[in-house]
Amino acid sequence: QLQLVESGGGLVQTGGSLRLSCTTSGVTLDKYGVGWFRQAPGKEYQGLACISSNGDTTDYGDSVRGRFTISRDNAKNTVYLQMNSLKPEDTAVYYCAADADYYCSIYTSEYDYWGQGTQVTVSS
Repeated sequence: QLQLVESGGGLVQTGGSLRLSCTTSGVTLDKYGVGWFRQAPGKEYQGLACISSNGDTTDYGDSVRGRFTISRDNAKNTVYLQMNSLKPEDTAVYYCAADADYYCSIYTSEYDYWGQGTQVTVSS
């Protein structure tokens, strides 16, 4: 089955940038829609962005629209989340998720496969 791995998290100052990556082990992502989500301590999962399998369609959550950009390079079997103008409230564990049955969705219930997450901490 599909196994997702996130990377690129870390500690960054307010106003800084990070680029997260999502890739797979053993199975390519080119036929899957992919979403990015995050969970802050004591909070529910929040949908951030999604992208269709061919990259033609994207969507964003209101809290990150204009600051975050999702993209993919199927030749590299990788989906990216470029995060700019980071704020302390962006601090969370960030996850990517994939499902072949959905085009593009920012809702957690649409996804069957999830990574283990990568920590992003934004200092004030």
